[in-house]
Amino acid sequence: MKKLFTGLSLALSMMAAAQKAPAKKSLLVLYNYQTFGCNVKGYFDSSKYKKEEIDGTYQLVHSLNGSPFSSLTVFNTVKFDKVRNNSSPLLQQAEKEYEQRKRTLNTLKIIDRPLWKKQYADAVQLLENEYQLRKEILMGYSDPQSLQKSTFYNTCKEYINAITTTDQQRMYSVWKSLSEPKNDEEPHSKRKEAFNAKWNDQRKDDYALMDLMNAFSNCANHSFRSKADENGDLFKAFDEVFTYLKRDCDQP
Repeated sequence: MKKLFTGLSLALSMMAAAQKAPAKKSLLVLYNYQTFGCNVKGYFDSSKYKKEEIDGTYQLVHSLNGSPFSSLTVFNTVKFDKVRNNSSPLLQQAEKEYEQRKRTLNTLKIIDRPLWKKQYADAVQLLENEYQLRKEILMGYSDPQSLQKSTFYNTCKEYINAITTTDQQRMYSVWKSLSEPKNDEEPHSKRKEAFNAKWNDQRKDDYALMDLMNAFSNCANHSFRSKADENGDLFKAFDEVFTYLKRDCDQP
């Protein structure tokens, strides 16, 4: 009988202790974000991740994958004159845009995983390459010969040599080739008409320079930009951070 009372007393004590103990806090935390026309509610394990790390990784994947620099595509003489005559303020603007993105990257906290560390390193290197190219293009419009010292000379020497040559016919030859069909392309009448209009314009040489500069810019960009994430692997990897997701998407 004594054993019975002792066991009952022990059980009652355990029940009382359980009632007094606070309930175990849920480790899942709500995180709201937007992607591709969807509002997403993601629930992450707070024992594995910190919110600021997810914030930083989200920015890396969704917000910081575009260029921080203002558009610098030159297709007409008005824009050509503006860029050529305002290289100093445009260089200052580029430096400001560079510093702003650099500060953002320097303060970014990301999830401590190899994938995100690589993406962060790639973003830092991409910024440096973009800034270098932006400076070279701005200087190139005001002083074409400066491109002979380009970081991208070995990769894009065909266009740089055409821009900086003293042989005008050589420049015209490379310029003309830009409007000609590539590989198995069909001849494009409008492209030919556009080139002929520039060829017969009194500012023919300026049109040649801007087209060759655009070709150089494209060449250099392709040399350091990674291939597009066509399968959305990074977005999928980000979604996998969450234990489960709920999407509210716009209807097509």
